[in-house]
Amino acid sequence: MEVLLSREIVSHKALCRFIGVVVMVILTSLGAFVRIRLPFTPVPITLQTLFVLLSAAFLGSSLGVVTQLSYILLGILGLPIFTGAGSGPLYLFGPTAGYLWGFVLASLFIGKFIKYSRDNFFLTLTLFCIGDLILLFSGVVWLKFIFGYHLAKLLLIGFLPFLPGDLFKALFATALFWKLKPRLKEIF
Repeated sequence: MEVLLSREIVSHKALCRFIGVVVMVILTSLGAFVRIRLPFTPVPITLQTLFVLLSAAFLGSSLGVVTQLSYILLGILGLPIFTGAGSGPLYLFGPTAGYLWGFVLASLFIGKFIKYSRDNFFLTLTLFCIGDLILLFSGVVWLKFIFGYHLAKLLLIGFLPFLPGDLFKALFATALFWKLKPRLKEIF
């Protein structure tokens, strides 16, 4: 594997960036299919947040945002890539729409600040956790808008159930980012 990573497969950086965006859109889409339904909330646990964190860290803010907007656009256009194989513009009015827009905001935040944490594992982890909190907060705000629940219920259905898994995903994303960081400097 190390031999493969040390070889230059694609030398044109613009092509590498394009491939990076495509791969991250695909991974975010596939992450929607790895889901755990919870009986007390309309929002499932998915692997998408892992790929949101990684797309922003690997590609930066501009391409991270492009990645997440592309994912949303493809789903709106009819590809069944949203959670539960959902698609179409009406999906943006459902209970998970706030989280989708949170993907974009978290990518923007992480992509902007990742350069300040590249020399410190714990700063990278903290950055990923803050990005994840931005994502969750966006989802809770949307749930408040569509359901009108009080804060305690919103935290119970849209925030607290996701914290343990998201912490694990942030840890995994940090470890993976640190493992691939030397190679990323050469590619991007």
